[in-house]
Amino acid sequence: MIEIEHIYLDWNPYGGRMSEISESATPYPHRAGNLFFGLYYSSWYDEGIEATNKYVRLTRELYDMMTPYVSKNPREAFQNYRDLDIGANQDNKTNFETATLYGRKYFKGNFDRLVRVKTMVDPHNFFKHKQSIPPL
Repeated sequence: MIEIEHIYLDWNPYGGRMSEISESATPYPHRAGNLFFGLYYSSWYDEGIEATNKYVRLTRELYDMMTPYVSKNPREAFQNYRDLDIGANQDNKTNFETATLYGRKYFKGNFDRLVRVKTMVDPHNFFKHKQSIPPL
């Protein structure tokens, strides 16, 4: 973290009443068993591709170093803090297999239900982004 210099860590505490809500009650499933939601991000002011590569590499090293302390099987994520490294659709085309990779990390068992809802309300996939829920 010292080498990265401009690194920020946000820790949102979990537990308490939040753990009483079922994982399937809302699309957001990350509840019981999680102590914190951790967001780490960096910024830099150096220009050029070398600086960008350096800070991206250092941030990825931090991500890897945190592995023993985070959710596992799979490592999970919060969609409002998008992580394109866990999977993303390219060229504005939503692929179901690709969406499953990131969708299960964001929504766990709720992903299948969200796909069914998306299929009902937006069957032509008008509303989409690199990590959107796909229709069937």
